[in-house]
Amino acid sequence: MDGLMTLDRPEEDAPAHAVTGTLYGVGMGPGDPDLLTVKALRVLQRAPVLVHFCKRGRRGNARTIADAILRDPAREMALAYPYTTEIHPEHPDYVAALAAFYDDAAGQLADHLGAGRDVAILSEGDPFFYGSFMHLWRRLKDRFPVEVVPGVTGMSGCWTRAGTPITWGDDVLTVLPATLPEAVLAERLRGTDAAVVMKLGRHLPKVRAALAAAGLLARAVYVERGTMAGERVIPLDRKPDDEAPYFSMVLVPGEGRRP
Repeated sequence: MDGLMTLDRPEEDAPAHAVTGTLYGVGMGPGDPDLLTVKALRVLQRAPVLVHFCKRGRRGNARTIADAILRDPAREMALAYPYTTEIHPEHPDYVAALAAFYDDAAGQLADHLGAGRDVAILSEGDPFFYGSFMHLWRRLKDRFPVEVVPGVTGMSGCWTRAGTPITWGDDVLTVLPATLPEAVLAERLRGTDAAVVMKLGRHLPKVRAALAAAGLLARAVYVERGTMAGERVIPLDRKPDDEAPYFSMVLVPGEGRRP
């Protein structure tokens, strides 16, 4: 009997477990809201806190994608970057400011999560592909439940809108940030079958030169604001200027095995 009584310990003696919110990284896709997944839509509809990154004084693209869905400003929380293109990302001031920014943002989100509120971070494309979400995920993943909702990447949206199959047969695809030095870009381009060059902006002249050095300029396709309003698709060697917004990229389709 004593043993049974020990097993049947009153419920109030059991250790209490704190209930916390879940951190969601929600892939918003490349721009067209029709490319949101059903799961992403469900999370956006029910999460009590919706977070989006932006440049100070502007709305981020991830938030713009959600215009047709979100009607409750009280749920929204904007995180404005201290810097975007004002100084080089490798400058010590940039690194220090961004680290402090993410630390502070993680603290704000931890307050919501600790109070039992789910937090959904709106992420352009896919949350785990060059996304700001990852910096908050890294700071919070060991403290709170996390669920990542994958999204259509910007590059897949762009090659689809360009009508350009990117890989054939055994083609190797390389994804390159345009922020790399020109010589590094050219070397990487020479060693691959197909390529996507992202984060163009002011780096387009350097990317054009690297593609020419690698003998790939004739195959390169420039896509601006793929799947968004103002979309533009043109062979890069026919683009007369070196102006490129952040939401643009260069595609180099592979030419592999085709039965």
